[in-house]
Amino acid sequence: MNFKTLALVSVAALSLAACGKKADDTTAVDNGAYANTTAMDVNAAGANDAMAAPASGGQAFVNMAAASDAFEIETSKLAVTNGASAAVKKFAGQMITAHEGSTAKLKALTATLSPALTPNPALSAEQQQKLADLKTKQGTDFDTAYAAAQVAGHQQTLDTLKGYAATGDVPQLKTFASGLAPTVAAHLNMAKALKS
Repeated sequence: MNFKTLALVSVAALSLAACGKKADDTTAVDNGAYANTTAMDVNAAGANDAMAAPASGGQAFVNMAAASDAFEIETSKLAVTNGASAAVKKFAGQMITAHEGSTAKLKALTATLSPALTPNPALSAEQQQKLADLKTKQGTDFDTAYAAAQVAGHQQTLDTLKGYAATGDVPQLKTFASGLAPTVAAHLNMAKALKS
């Protein structure tokens, strides 16, 4: 099992164990999944599957936020060249600008924390697979796959932000998460409109 798969499985297990809400409250489960991430989930293995130094919940959050931005930027750059629809290309341009902006804000904020945190934008295995899949598509096939990836990615990011805003361990990052959530919700709605 690779590092990213281990992280996703660990996050899911933690969220189920930590969730005290009703089983049918899927929002609570999703939010808890990202808010309860620990060092072992995010910083699990290097090349030899040895454990890395533990990270705080704040570090786990900034890593996920940075990876989300990186994924949105990379897939949107592809959309500008591989997409067919003017709406997809316009949305992609907006996502590049917005996610480059949120990356800059995240880096500026994390540099002011004590101790400072450094976001690691490494994509998860799932994000890497979606990016690789998008690289193989052109035209309307690309547009369909891109729209689906944007909906899924923005939903996951929104869940992460809401979860961390509710239960995060670094007050400044909680404020960042709650402040960014409405923008990501708007992006999610825009991405859903691409699918219709």
